[in-house]
Amino acid sequence: MALISGYHHVTMSVDGAQEDFDFFTGTLGMKSIKKTVLFDGTTPVYHLYYGNDAGDASTIVTTFPFRKPGVFGRRGTNQSKIIQLSVPRQSLDFWEDRLNAAGFKAGRTERFGLPRVAFAHPSGIPHELVAAEKDDRRSIVSDGISAENGIKGIYGVGIAVFDRTSMDDFMSVGMGMEKLGEDGANLKFTLPGAEATTAVEVLHEPDTPQGTWTLAGGTIHHLALDTGNEENQLKLKAHLEGLGFTDVSDQKDRNYFKSCYVRSPGGALFEIAWTVPQGWAMDEPAGQTGRTLVFPPWFEDRKAEMIAGLEEFRW
Repeated sequence: MALISGYHHVTMSVDGAQEDFDFFTGTLGMKSIKKTVLFDGTTPVYHLYYGNDAGDASTIVTTFPFRKPGVFGRRGTNQSKIIQLSVPRQSLDFWEDRLNAAGFKAGRTERFGLPRVAFAHPSGIPHELVAAEKDDRRSIVSDGISAENGIKGIYGVGIAVFDRTSMDDFMSVGMGMEKLGEDGANLKFTLPGAEATTAVEVLHEPDTPQGTWTLAGGTIHHLALDTGNEENQLKLKAHLEGLGFTDVSDQKDRNYFKSCYVRSPGGALFEIAWTVPQGWAMDEPAGQTGRTLVFPPWFEDRKAEMIAGLEEFRW
């Protein structure tokens, strides 16, 4: 039995909070589902969450804006490279036109037989809107974006690697995914029967310098897979450790979900996560999440200090 059902979320470190918020909620039409702060370390940094209205797992993209701290990274190999979101097949013309009109250079490309629109986040991180097949998630409807065109959620992540073979055991034996195909020197892994919501595309880039692994603006930090519950999470953690992938963290409390992290042989950081019963309504009324800046209970004594250290932006 598979211990993961699909993506939970993907997370990247970006530049400015305002341009990030405007990009996701305006240009892409996603919903703000949580505004909080980075739970790790001491530097005051926002943690912004976007997704569908309900904040369902597999629709969530989260960001850490690092403009004010001035910490920026290097995109390269052995690092997650591309955020991929699923859209209806007939919407590609719409998105190419909309993105270019908004000032984002967008163009068509294809990989593994799937057409897509390629462009970049304002901080330079590559994105793709993929015409994924058999995706029955409802589209995110927003101003100027109809159900026929709206983003459905995460399709996958493209991971740049120096050695593509190093990912085979990790993805197949470790994560229980299946190698679905090859496109030149690139590999694709998915969960059988869930190809539209579980894609991991391994992109062979042996001649590119090593990318940054730390939290640093302009880079993808991790991809998170959904275990659905704590039992599956701990089973998968033990399974990975038993295979020798011992770089697995202890469970971390992310308030709205619980997480463990593991560094893959190809360099990309994976998270295995499950949403707690209260989910996004932990600290805001259900149906009204993402409207205020909230802090976890353990940061109550630092709220004033952290607010003073955050960059200002309008939402």
